[in-house]
Amino acid sequence: MSRPPLPGAPHLAWGPAGLSLDGQALDALATEHGTPLYVYSRPAMRAALAPYQRALAGRAHLVCYAMKANSNLAVLQTFAQAGCGFDIVSGGELARVRAAGGDPAKVVFSGLGKTRAEMAQALDAGIKCFNVESEAELDVLSDVAAASGRRAPVSLRVNPDVDARTHPYISTGLKGNKFGIAHTRALAAYRHAASLPGLQVVGIDCHIGSQITEIAPYLDALDRVLDLVEAIEAAGIPLHHLDLGGGLGITYTDEQPPGADALIAALLAKLDARGHGGRELLFEPGRSLVGNAGVLLTEVLYLKPGEDKNFCVVDAAMNDLMRPALYEAVMGIVPLRPRADGTPELRCDVVGPVCESGDWLGRDRSLAVQAGDRLAVLSAGAYGMAMASNYNSRGRPAELLLLDDGRAVQVRAREPVESLCALERLPDA
Repeated sequence: MSRPPLPGAPHLAWGPAGLSLDGQALDALATEHGTPLYVYSRPAMRAALAPYQRALAGRAHLVCYAMKANSNLAVLQTFAQAGCGFDIVSGGELARVRAAGGDPAKVVFSGLGKTRAEMAQALDAGIKCFNVESEAELDVLSDVAAASGRRAPVSLRVNPDVDARTHPYISTGLKGNKFGIAHTRALAAYRHAASLPGLQVVGIDCHIGSQITEIAPYLDALDRVLDLVEAIEAAGIPLHHLDLGGGLGITYTDEQPPGADALIAALLAKLDARGHGGRELLFEPGRSLVGNAGVLLTEVLYLKPGEDKNFCVVDAAMNDLMRPALYEAVMGIVPLRPRADGTPELRCDVVGPVCESGDWLGRDRSLAVQAGDRLAVLSAGAYGMAMASNYNSRGRPAELLLLDDGRAVQVRAREPVESLCALERLPDA
């Protein structure tokens, strides 16, 4: 039986014991730790970070891991130890950065709904910058900072109205998206920010979407941002850094995104050509650092043939991995140990136990499996466990991290049923 290509190779590979990650047999890990189970590779994360760091060597820069992709503390520690900063979108994420040993002075705080309490928390921590997404937010942040006798460092997230040519749910740079300040309003917003007593303008920010597989949208957005930079500085407002966002895609099936080094080289060339190469550059990659560094392991519970469609029922569900149901995302699904006993392939939907018709992990897959076999959902390191829930009162999976020395360390325990009710209270009768 032919074996499909593996996004995440060479860390993910076929071996005598079936599918392995960093040389660890995944079927053995599933036996030891149970399923559903997320497994991540620390060496794969570092390998994904390396082209960013190589391409930016010699430039003033900061790579801020967009931790919404995967906020496990061990993942954050991996990037903190590699010198990264962090792109956060909540006070809870800031608390996680600090718990993992990250430096708050390397944190940028994005998101369009920051509360006063979160602003105060970030000011107290001494973060690098607030990426502000509305003029109303400028006023509130200035009030919060001035009340404590401080000035908040800010950049404005500008919406350049550029089509990233990605799924509409993860496109963020069009004028119809909720994110950022409209390109046409940006200069006025910067003038307003510079007039407020509690703010210090330090940069400009742009992020056009996620799972982007072409360089052209980035270059289009950069041209529009640089036009604004020149207009803003002509108005007497200096900008220290350019935050060019993240969103670089990965290979899930047959996508062919550019490498991070190729993308950055193209951006640097444009910056240099337009005379802006000396500024500090910030990037906010998330998916491209962790997506292909992780897999979700699941066990086949039942094969259910039907008149119109066959189903492979597994013990992982939409509460464990939301991407297929939310985005109709297509992710590779392969048996951990391909059968050699002549079991025929079944064309089927891979579905979970949750009581929703949208509870599927893969549609129309050809799998030669029987009940008790295990499968790997590939490219599951980003927006997997980070989006997991307790829907249907299901405990969330355990998480393992494979270290450089070959050890497999459990970095999050499986959620026990007792914890599901731990924060609830029955009223007195």
